[in-house]
Amino acid sequence: MDRVRAKLEWFKTVLLPHEAALRNRLRRILPPTQELEDTVAEVLARAYATERWELVTAGRAYLFTIARNLVIDNARRNKIVSFETIADLEMLQSDMGLEGQLHARDALRQVEAIVAALPAQCRRVFILRRVHEKSMGEIAEEMGLSVSTVEKHLAKAIAIVMRAWSQQEETSLERASTRAGADRGNSRAVARSAAV
Repeated sequence: MDRVRAKLEWFKTVLLPHEAALRNRLRRILPPTQELEDTVAEVLARAYATERWELVTAGRAYLFTIARNLVIDNARRNKIVSFETIADLEMLQSDMGLEGQLHARDALRQVEAIVAALPAQCRRVFILRRVHEKSMGEIAEEMGLSVSTVEKHLAKAIAIVMRAWSQQEETSLERASTRAGADRGNSRAVARSAAV
């Protein structure tokens, strides 16, 4: 009886204070087909059902991890995963700051644009393999191609994505170094005028 009371007290003090934050975060990321209140209830039920509850002291992080896994499970079952959904899942990692979340979302949008620009068959193979995690044999069967042709399309897609990503990174670094140089020049000018 004491253990049951202790678990209820843990649930009330460690988890329930974060229910509103969980609900707000899920409200922003759940697909329209997924019911918010059902998802919140499922997350809380799974959290309460944990056997080693005494070890859980970071209630918010624990609830967000359960929610993230639940959303991933539902997306896998539905076999519909957009890059936007993947970016939104990052919002459930509570230890990531807002700047990190924005950077991750921006990076995923860049990858989505690169993938959208791939030749049609390369794009389809890439998405079936990397997003839907299908085997090469499954992809070959679905597309009516040989496994070696699927492998060539995937290799080509990966090469294009990596090349485009590398070019974007170089461009970002060049912009950052140009900005840093301009900032240093402005700082020197301000320092000189202040000294005068």
